[in-house]
Amino acid sequence: MNFKTFFTEYGEHVPGYDVTVINEREARAAAGIFFMLGMIVIFVGIGYNHIIVARVYLAFMFVDFTVRMFSPTYSPSLLLGKFVVRNQEPDYTGGLQKRFAWTLGWLISLPMMWWFVIHWDITFYKVLVCVLCLTLMFLEATFSICVGCIIYKMIIREDPQHCPGGVCEIKQKDPIQIFNPLQKIIAILTFIGLLGGIYLFLSKTESKTFFGEFLHEMVLTPAQLKQEEEKKLDKAFENDLDDDF
Repeated sequence: MNFKTFFTEYGEHVPGYDVTVINEREARAAAGIFFMLGMIVIFVGIGYNHIIVARVYLAFMFVDFTVRMFSPTYSPSLLLGKFVVRNQEPDYTGGLQKRFAWTLGWLISLPMMWWFVIHWDITFYKVLVCVLCLTLMFLEATFSICVGCIIYKMIIREDPQHCPGGVCEIKQKDPIQIFNPLQKIIAILTFIGLLGGIYLFLSKTESKTFFGEFLHEMVLTPAQLKQEEEKKLDKAFENDLDDDF
């Protein structure tokens, strides 16, 4: 690592590119690996009531993002991603914006390191930080949306070079990217159906965890919450009467 160019360069020098770049395919693969492992951690935590897996996962994430801040060359997850996409054509992205995004990832992983690895103290709002992290990984892996890169663009107030997905380059959309009227209707109905399904599940299903209970209460109106509480009291009263007899 060259400390003289630490703040002006990040990644590799590739012929034909004026700035240092990283392979976006490797970054997306690494994000997908982290997201998959995160979902496994959630399932293991719920199904087996073990916290050791979560601690190992979050410690690994912290170490990985720490390495990324200095250089992507030896990041464990990026190396795994590099292996997975080794036979695919590289998709180069400006390195500095990716380092900024990964620095934000490190800042998110830092409190999680304390909350869940060093000093286990789980609360709903701390879990939300984990959900935020998984959401950012999902967006990058699935849609090539780098939220940190978008924030970087807003801060420097100019278009960086070689953004993920080519979103910084001014160009017209190709015909295949344009929705026809029927496609718009199908997409809108699908989106509404997904939201409706999520709402019905959260509002009608009895929660088994504190996180699920919070989501359940979040989608209900005050009147619905009051009605639900009255039903619980009535049911408890009926159970007490049955016990007396």
